Amino acid sequence: MEPAFTLGLEEEYLLVDRSTRDIARNPPDGMLDACQERAPGRIHPEFLRCQIEVGTPVCADLAEARAELASLRATVAGVAREHDLAPIAASTHPFAAWEPQKHTNRDRYNMLARDLGAPARRLMICGMHVHVGIEDDDLRIDLMNQVRYFLPHLLALSTSSPFWRGQDMERKSYRLSVWNELPRTGMPDGFQSFGEYQQQVNVLVNAGIIEDASKLWWDIRPSQRFPTLEMRITDVCTRLDDAVTVAALYRCLLRMLWRLRLKNVTWRPYKNLLIEENRWRAQRYGLDDGLVDFGQGKIVPYADLMEELIELTREDAEHFGCAAEVAHARDIIHRGTSAHRQVAIYRDALEQGATGWEALAQVVDWLVEETMVEVGA
Repeated sequence: MEPAFTLGLEEEYLLVDRSTRDIARNPPDGMLDACQERAPGRIHPEFLRCQIEVGTPVCADLAEARAELASLRATVAGVAREHDLAPIAASTHPFAAWEPQKHTNRDRYNMLARDLGAPARRLMICGMHVHVGIEDDDLRIDLMNQVRYFLPHLLALSTSSPFWRGQDMERKSYRLSVWNELPRTGMPDGFQSFGEYQQQVNVLVNAGIIEDASKLWWDIRPSQRFPTLEMRITDVCTRLDDAVTVAALYRCLLRMLWRLRLKNVTWRPYKNLLIEENRWRAQRYGLDDGLVDFGQGKIVPYADLMEELIELTREDAEHFGCAAEVAHARDIIHRGTSAHRQVAIYRDALEQGATGWEALAQVVDWLVEETMVEVGA
């Protein structure tokens, strides 16, 4: 029987002061409460006080997921505006420093701060997670093993973190550089079954290292709370429609791999040595310098690879009614991701005579506006 392939999207935003454009280190205590009153169960605190997380309910289709995400962005922005703040959907802030930031005073976050030390205090980064409903435990593991190959392709399409502390880090996703300092991150190994996966998790649990599998912060994982396969590698997309496209592609890839499985065919497995190389290329270059096609044994332009993915998932996009959203990947490639646009705005401002801070402030202003494009608020 076909899995449900339901959708759930989570996004994390940074809160900025509209006047200074800097991170809002201490948002008013009542702000989160007001957000939660307007969207019960769908808006949550994050590790740092300057962050806020939203999560859609379980959605049957992409249109519902898009509408929910648009409503959540509008809700956060509306409440933030009352306090002269604004959310930005970017995985790093263009110039803010991480040292003054304070973590949220909750048991879970206090424990993380104690256990992880300085790397935890650097977590002024945001991501997007996409849950796809797959009820069968072993199928969830099998599809996780196979879809790992495509995760760098999704990362490249989402990048929004080129700056860190006012510097162009020459990486389209500097967020991953910060994230990689934590334990239990990166690409998971392949597992033969859900039983083997659970056995390995239990080793860490029984040793007192983690409480449960929610402390596995891999690029993709079986969710601890839901019967879903949770994709976590991507930056948060500044534009709503870009986020929807990444979610659509991920969902279609999973269904494509499930269809192959019905024919006793699997995507050729590759070692993490190779997949991690594409992960690095996506992190470093984004769309610009291609990824390795391991079947051909050479670097292929990203646009060509995306055409192959669109063709591979054509049947699935038609099944889900999201062919237009998948095709929108071509538009992202044509105009560039948020990371490309941020760097271009910064360089153009410098060429026009702006100081470094003024150029970075223009990037923040663009992020504030772009986060609300297509939201309808």
